[in-house]
Amino acid sequence: MNNEQNKNKDCIFAFGIKNVTMMKNIGKVINVDTDILGGTPVFCGTRVPVKNLFDYLETGETVNDFLQDFDSVQSYQAIRVLEMSKKLIETSSSILV
Repeated sequence: MNNEQNKNKDCIFAFGIKNVTMMKNIGKVINVDTDILGGTPVFCGTRVPVKNLFDYLETGETVNDFLQDFDSVQSYQAIRVLEMSKKLIETSSSILV
C-alpha cells in the first residue's frame, strides 16, 4: 500500500497535515489531504471536490446529474454530505447570520 492509499484508507474528514479528525460521526465520505488537490475537501476515494456537488445544485442540476458526471462518487456519499450540511445548518445558527 503506497502512502496516498494509506492516507485515504480511513477517509475521514480531517484537516491539514496533522489529519486531525474533526467529527467522528461524519463518516467516511470526505477527505482533506494536502497531497490531494492542495487540501481541497474531496469525496473519499476520489479527486472530486465536494464543492462540485453544491455547484451543481446551485445551477439547478440534480444530484443524479452530478452522480452521472462524476461516476467515482457513490450516491451514499453525496446524500451523506447533504445530510451533514443540513445538520450543520440546523445546529449552527451563527452561520446563518
